[in-house]
Parts: sequence; structure tokens; C-alpha cells
Amino acid sequence: MESDPRDDLAIIERAEAAPYVSYPATPRWMYPAFALWVGAYTAAYALLEVHALLFLAVVVGLLGAIILALRWMHRWHGALPLPGRGTPPAEITRVYRQYFAGIAVLVVAVVVLGLTAGIAVASVAGVLLSYPGLLAFDRAYHRAAAAVRERLA
Repeated sequence: MESDPRDDLAIIERAEAAPYVSYPATPRWMYPAFALWVGAYTAAYALLEVHALLFLAVVVGLLGAIILALRWMHRWHGALPLPGRGTPPAEITRVYRQYFAGIAVLVVAVVVLGLTAGIAVASVAGVLLSYPGLLAFDRAYHRAAAAVRERLA
């Protein structure tokens, strides 16, 4: 008895989509923690005027912290999908594109504020803009994942 190739393709597509649509909820503390990280990273630029080596040490420490956080999330999730890796479903790809566009807008806004209003204002803006941006990304991602699950059901 032969199987229908369309059924086999549907099984493969569901398996490929699984890491993108089957995952534990992001811990609620991650959003404010990342927003504070953005603020701290921005604030670190004030150290450039004080001591370049101190600035470098703080930035390396902050980058190390975000790398550790991503590694923890990867272990916690089990198969954490990362933008730019793998082949996400089209619905998820759209959300990733919006996410990166949002990051670009955030970076431009923070840099412009840093140059015009100062590092302190830019740092606060980084926190206040990244937090709702992350929440919006999370909601959009969950809607896209639900759409994928419905399409593949």
C-alpha cells in the first residue's frame, strides 16, 4: 500500500514548522530585562568620553550577557528558531522582517537622540521603545504561529 505524496509532503511541512510554532511561552521577565539591557548598552556610550578601555569592558560584558541569555533560551526552548537560520514558514518570515525593520527604527531613533539630546535621553528612549516593541513582536509571532498551525492542521 503506497502513501499519497501529498500526505508525505504535509508531514514534512509540519515537521519543518514545528520548532517555529511549538514552544514554551517566553518568560515575562525577559521583556523588561532585554529593554534594560538596551538602555544599559546605550548608556555605555557615555563611557567613551571617560575611558575607552572601560567602555570596551562594559560593552563586552553586555554582549557576553546577551549571548548567555540567548544560549539559555536555546537550551530552555530545545529547538529555538533564530532569524536567519533554517526555513521558517512564510507567516513567521513576515514577522521576522517586521522585527528587523523595528530594530532598525529603534537604532536610528536612539542614535539620533544620542547625538541631539544626549546619551541619557537616548538610553531612556531605548528602554521605553524596545519594551513595547518586544511585546508587539511577541504578539505578532504568536498570531503567525497560530496561523501556521491552523494552515497545517
